[in-house]
Amino acid sequence: MQSVKLLRKRYIPNETVDISGDEVIYVDEELLVSRWVPIHNREDIKYGISYLYINKGFKVAKVYNYNNELDHYYCDIMQVERDKFTNTYTEIDLLVDIVVYRNGEVRVLDLDELSEARQKKLITEEQLLYALEHANKLLNIIYNGGLENLLTENK
Repeated sequence: MQSVKLLRKRYIPNETVDISGDEVIYVDEELLVSRWVPIHNREDIKYGISYLYINKGFKVAKVYNYNNELDHYYCDIMQVERDKFTNTYTEIDLLVDIVVYRNGEVRVLDLDELSEARQKKLITEEQLLYALEHANKLLNIIYNGGLENLLTENK
């Protein structure tokens, strides 16, 4: 398999980070699975396994603590651009995040940043609508108890 280059583009803050150090476990046209450690040392997170759904508009990370126990799921709404010539995947973070805790609590984060990004014209109206639509789709999966099924259906 040709090596994979991974980039994460964010609007707030405005940055593109090379995350190619993440270990790519699996990749096909629909899914990229990677194992990672936090960029900055954290006392609460040891590592994570991310499932990037290339055409579904989101990434779901299983986040593990230092006891190697699943701590929570962290979901990012994003678009993916792929350069097939260089095998580069650019994850474009559309700001909306969804956290699912082990007790079932669900939190939607950063809608204020989504609004700010649109007001400052950092994102297009199409990206705003895309983010809302895909956040809604993912929330429906979560509320219907399908998150873990989603993560195991491609194994």
